[in-house]
Amino acid sequence: MHFELSEDQRAFKEAARAFADDAMKPHAAEWDATAYFPVDVIKQSGEMGFCAMYCPPENGGMGLSRLDAAIILEELATACPSTAAYISIHNMVAWMACTWGTDQLKAEWAADLTSGKKLASYCLTEPGNGSDAGNLKTRAEKVEGGWKLTGAKAFISGAGATDFMVVMARTGDDGPKGVSAFAVDAKAEGITYGRKEEKMGWNSQPTRGVAFDGVFVPDHHLLGREGEGFTIAMKGLNGGRINIAACSLGGAQAAFDAACAYVHTRRQFNRPLADFQALQFKIADMATRLTAARQMVWSAATKLDKGAPDMIAACAMAKQFATDMCFDVTNDALQLHGGYGYTRDYPIERLLRDLRVHQILEGTNEIMRLIISRSVLDATKP
Repeated sequence: MHFELSEDQRAFKEAARAFADDAMKPHAAEWDATAYFPVDVIKQSGEMGFCAMYCPPENGGMGLSRLDAAIILEELATACPSTAAYISIHNMVAWMACTWGTDQLKAEWAADLTSGKKLASYCLTEPGNGSDAGNLKTRAEKVEGGWKLTGAKAFISGAGATDFMVVMARTGDDGPKGVSAFAVDAKAEGITYGRKEEKMGWNSQPTRGVAFDGVFVPDHHLLGREGEGFTIAMKGLNGGRINIAACSLGGAQAAFDAACAYVHTRRQFNRPLADFQALQFKIADMATRLTAARQMVWSAATKLDKGAPDMIAACAMAKQFATDMCFDVTNDALQLHGGYGYTRDYPIERLLRDLRVHQILEGTNEIMRLIISRSVLDATKP
């Protein structure tokens, strides 16, 4: 598969890197240290179109491919993987609203979501059901004019600071077919937010639990059909896995670039570190892992764009491989910096902390291996 970027893709890449360098990079360390959610900068990214990269143009989106979005997110993540990852989550929710929302819902919300004027959260994970998403317990009971939503969600990015949520809730029997998707006003009566989680990384975006106590959701806020929620969630996660892999690429590329610069300037035994063959070999391995991971992510994004038969497994492979390899690259970059890499004077330790969670979210990498193995074994079954 050939990946020479088009003129448009090069322009997207350059614009995203310029925005990252100018609006994000100078502040990323402070956002991390103070746990500041840079809503103002995220809304500026919306003015660039980055809050609705693959939403339809008729709803205010850019109508880009998933490959285009991956290229943009990688560049944003070179400055701050945490903020770039939140932007990817907002994109997924906006796309869900534009794809499965009723005309009335889109008239009320689409323009504000795609422009970034209002920000969104995605509510799938529950306190007792992380990887087992099809077993969720939050329920939506039918009432006159809509639904009453009751239950709890956990580890919700942006929760308490966003305006809009897509919430997966049970409307039928046990199992995935009993799940429906709802658009919910984040300020609706009956919603309460838990304490802001104190996390290892991803500190530029708040993470909270969300409780729903009989929250009224109007009929026109049902996304798609009743019972279609799990399908919508899984379609969202296929793209989400590409997005988070792209954010890992950006963080690891930034760490790699920093390491290359460092070994040229740092001297030991009267020689620059770059002269030592052991470190040259480490740089070679890091470059190879980054290139291989990027090829897998771009290939999977292309398969997702084309609706290829193996796109689900390809997205899982890309997410698992890229997030594992990029964490290793960033860890090696820290090692090349020696003791300085462990300090906050350099960005490496922040990049390492931010990238660690990518191996857990959008489906843990153990779940990715289950998806991949089932695909392979089903295809080879005698």
